[in-house]
Amino acid sequence: MRVAIEHAKIASVASKDVPVGAVILSPQGDLISTGNNQRELLNDPTLHAEIVAIRHAAKALGNWRLDGCTIVVTLEPCAMCAGAIAQSRIAKVVFGAWDEKAGASGSVWDLLRDPRALHKVEVTSGVLEKECSAMLKEFFSEHR
Repeated sequence: MRVAIEHAKIASVASKDVPVGAVILSPQGDLISTGNNQRELLNDPTLHAEIVAIRHAAKALGNWRLDGCTIVVTLEPCAMCAGAIAQSRIAKVVFGAWDEKAGASGSVWDLLRDPRALHKVEVTSGVLEKECSAMLKEFFSEHR
């Protein structure tokens, strides 16, 4: 989570993007890729930290299937990111802060553990939650 937090800070400093960072770990726990929000930087609404990290991991592994991998992200994934996580066959999500407005991993929706879903994902929430939440609150108090 500490690496994800550092990448979240990069997003807010480099492009005034919402500070969200993500890392993808191999089944053995090795770092495969990182990502941070780049929506403002590249004017692309799909460039959430999770999507960036998934794209980098797929490229690094030469395979879109990220079987057994874990994604660690500072904010609960939204519906788009939850869909990409499931489609890429990531096995586990670990996140910090809850997203009470758009979260899709247990708060507003729970797409990753929906019993109707073909690919279910293990979800661990609240890791360094206070630190992740404080970073977001500080950003929004300064920028919006």
